[in-house]
Amino acid sequence: MDATPFLGVVLYIVGGLSGASFYLPFKGVRRWAWESYWLVYCIAALLVVPWALALAMSPNVVSVLRATPWQTLGLCYLFGAMWGAGGLTWGLMIRYLGVGLGVAIGCGLCAAVGTLVPPLVQGDFQEMVAKPGGIPALVALLAGVAISLVGIVVTGAAGMSKEREMSEEQKKAAVAEFNFTKGILVAIFSGVMSAGMSFGVRTADGVITPLAKTTAPATPDLWSGLPGLVVILFGGFTVNVVWTLFLNFKNRTTGDYAKPEAPLVLNYLLSAFAGVLWYLQMVFYTMGDSKIGDYKFSGWSVFMSAQIIFSTLWGIVLLEWKGASPRTQKLLAAGLAILVLSLVVIGYGNYLKPAG
Repeated sequence: MDATPFLGVVLYIVGGLSGASFYLPFKGVRRWAWESYWLVYCIAALLVVPWALALAMSPNVVSVLRATPWQTLGLCYLFGAMWGAGGLTWGLMIRYLGVGLGVAIGCGLCAAVGTLVPPLVQGDFQEMVAKPGGIPALVALLAGVAISLVGIVVTGAAGMSKEREMSEEQKKAAVAEFNFTKGILVAIFSGVMSAGMSFGVRTADGVITPLAKTTAPATPDLWSGLPGLVVILFGGFTVNVVWTLFLNFKNRTTGDYAKPEAPLVLNYLLSAFAGVLWYLQMVFYTMGDSKIGDYKFSGWSVFMSAQIIFSTLWGIVLLEWKGASPRTQKLLAAGLAILVLSLVVIGYGNYLKPAG
């Protein structure tokens, strides 16, 4: 496989756009509880579409999974369940903070954890320190995490300032259920747990992806990440379905799926479309991995950075910050700039990582 780093970066960015946009179709859903449209979204995003695309593009997906050690499958599933808990609360985070602020904070945390934890667990940092040029790389990575925490604090300060300045009517007009305190707590949990997706992809990348490329009939390099994704996403599917069905019964919203006063066809289509958009981000991410070559380790940072940028643009388009003072808008801009800078520094640290 010939590495094409520029194409890899473009694919990561397109994936970031898709990930920043998936929640938008939900705004058109009417007369359904959150858990109802989230369940339809999960079935599409985490089960139906992943398997449909895998079967279409990976002719050996079933034989590859059969040949994969159960320990690897179990780890991928558990990391997917970890991500599932984060993804479940990702929706709550956006409900309480809006697309712009919520995704920026969640992605900032997810990028830091998802970039740094795998090398810690795998002992890469110790190897880096022992090699020529390893210490500068480690310093850059740690500096990137520190900068991301500063960006999260500044962005959070913008959210607090917005809450103080805007009337309840203004808040609800932009984000119907705006609640900064609940939102920031959910964002911290969601951002950290969502890094499970990075752990799962890296685990699959070590065993399942190579099998997909070498087991006849071989899967093309561009689609070689799809077999691993179906296992990871099934872990997330389990967590999400259990929780949403629990809420359906608890809140007595099981009737939503056939509710006569709801626009059922539109609700199903919009919820499923949100699922397709969400899944496409992971397709583009794994496609980027297949093209980035030796720069694969920096992909998660680029991917999260793109989500922050596009979610911020969506927040502006959706008027989530309309009515905020110039001071608050400057705080927001500064916080987002710091978060993006942190991702650049983390990516640079990965670039400095000694080869071998």
